[in-house]
Amino acid sequence: MKTALATVTISGTLREKFEAAAKAGFQGVEIFENDLTQFDGTPKDVRRMAQDLGLDIIALQPFRDMEGMPEPMRSQKAKMLQHKIDVAHELGTNRLLFCSNVQPYSSADRDVCAADLFALAEIAKKEGIMLGYEALAWGYHIADYHEAWDLVKRVDHPNLGIILDTFHMFSRGNTLDVLRDEIPLNKIALVQVADAPSLQMDVLQYSRHFRCFPGQGDMPVVEFLQVLKDKGFDDYLSHEIFNDEFRSSSPLEKAIDGMRSLIWLDDQTVSKREEKTAPIEAPQVSDVEFIEFAIEGESGEALTNTLAQLGFHETHKHRSKNVSLMRQGNINLILNREPKSQAHEHYQKHGVSVCAMAFASENVKATLSLAERYRVERFENQAGPGELNIPALRGIGDSLVYLVSADAAVRFFEVDFKPIQGIQGETGVGLTRFDHIGQTVSNTDFLSASFFYKSVFGFDIDASQDLPDIHGLVVSRTALSKDKRVRIPLNMTNARDASAQRFIQKSKGSGVHQIAFACDDIFAAAKNIDSEKQLPIPQNYYRDIEARFGLSSDMIKKLQSHNIMYDQNDEGEFFHFYTEEVHGVFFEVIQRVGDYSRYGEANAFVRLASQARQEKK
Repeated sequence: MKTALATVTISGTLREKFEAAAKAGFQGVEIFENDLTQFDGTPKDVRRMAQDLGLDIIALQPFRDMEGMPEPMRSQKAKMLQHKIDVAHELGTNRLLFCSNVQPYSSADRDVCAADLFALAEIAKKEGIMLGYEALAWGYHIADYHEAWDLVKRVDHPNLGIILDTFHMFSRGNTLDVLRDEIPLNKIALVQVADAPSLQMDVLQYSRHFRCFPGQGDMPVVEFLQVLKDKGFDDYLSHEIFNDEFRSSSPLEKAIDGMRSLIWLDDQTVSKREEKTAPIEAPQVSDVEFIEFAIEGESGEALTNTLAQLGFHETHKHRSKNVSLMRQGNINLILNREPKSQAHEHYQKHGVSVCAMAFASENVKATLSLAERYRVERFENQAGPGELNIPALRGIGDSLVYLVSADAAVRFFEVDFKPIQGIQGETGVGLTRFDHIGQTVSNTDFLSASFFYKSVFGFDIDASQDLPDIHGLVVSRTALSKDKRVRIPLNMTNARDASAQRFIQKSKGSGVHQIAFACDDIFAAAKNIDSEKQLPIPQNYYRDIEARFGLSSDMIKKLQSHNIMYDQNDEGEFFHFYTEEVHGVFFEVIQRVGDYSRYGEANAFVRLASQARQEKK
């Protein structure tokens, strides 16, 4: 598979875009005409720049409203094409791309349009140029790819082919039938792959602002590529993405995201040319092994006090480092005060914060190999003699994701830590395991964060939800392991003062903002929490759930006395309470009854408002 990137996809100058594409591993670039027009140099300079970076310029685009135009516009389009062919020669490319006409005064007569395109293809033939024709999803007469294919067939010229753009195809609900049954390989001029979330809105606005890389949205891009591979396709797959966040992000970071998505897309499909007989799957993650906090000196006292009221005690000390372990049930919380460590660097930048977490993987070696394939940076840890050298990946923000073997004969703390005499590891208030870990990310990293978990760890990604904050909407989507034992809600906002943005400002970047612990008896777990450590819930909330769910007055009193919130659905019941925020992180204790699998989202607006009030005190 050959990979390319349209320059419109990422931010920066043309040189910065080329350099980012080359560093990310792309083989080619499509030049969006705006990037060329604003470039301070000649097309030949652009060609040399691409050659120096090892990039092929695979196309120049887009040219608009080329078919069905009245005179004198028709003649002007032919003259324009000749000029653009001269530019293409200077760039060293042999492909020019057209979009279907969007003008209301253009002709709807397919024969007239075919005649126009035939004349343009004749010009291209003399110059050794291939023309590609694409159905814009908002084209005035031709908006679906099967209509574009009908026109290309009518023209029947060797120098005119169809452009297949997954966004334009799937945003209009097109099936793959025409591609599968009718379009031959030699008539495909170029393939552009983009994804998008499922949204109901004007298709032009949808296209201009919400496209994303394959695997980051909801379109059937895997099925699309499988059909192409079944036909024997081996030309370029090119990204053409219009996305506000992409164009305000680091060009290199987004180029790497784009390359990761194309490799992942290729891995989800098979072809007759490949040795693999099935899609590549990420090894399963079975649990969260530990969460690690970066603290220094007495800076984490407020954190450890809150954890102590949740039943945690320091049960182990590291054998050679200033690191301790708090345990309860199957929950491991590491407190890292070591001065020469990644945790210290994290503390210097973010203060007291979560600097790492660890996943239990069924195949650590395969996960590391897949991460390398997907351009995820490895972190080289420094272990002392006789200590575990736990491999780690660069995760969200500046944090790490460690990988331990799910079937290891001994736990990490049995090797690297010594028990503290007189402390019983089983003491606590009945918390059993990590239920979910919430991470806040910037709006520019929201899609790439979820795709990190999807590609490297094989997590499923829930559809996005809007959580109403008193200062604006918070958008949330959850990454879940296949068995749903590991849940990572990801939150972001475009609102300046909403909770997600406040966290990023306080913590100086993306990171873990919420840790939820499971328990079997939430009332027992809540007994030790001082009232000032609890997130206070207003009385109106309890009056509301009493009316909505028909709860008894005794139950309402029990809930209210501990600031416990409640939800129920057809699957079961959900009880949960929150602690105050400590250094930007808050803790949640939950009890799931029956098969309830959600997160009490109906209560989120009350929780967010209460947290906002607490911050102002």
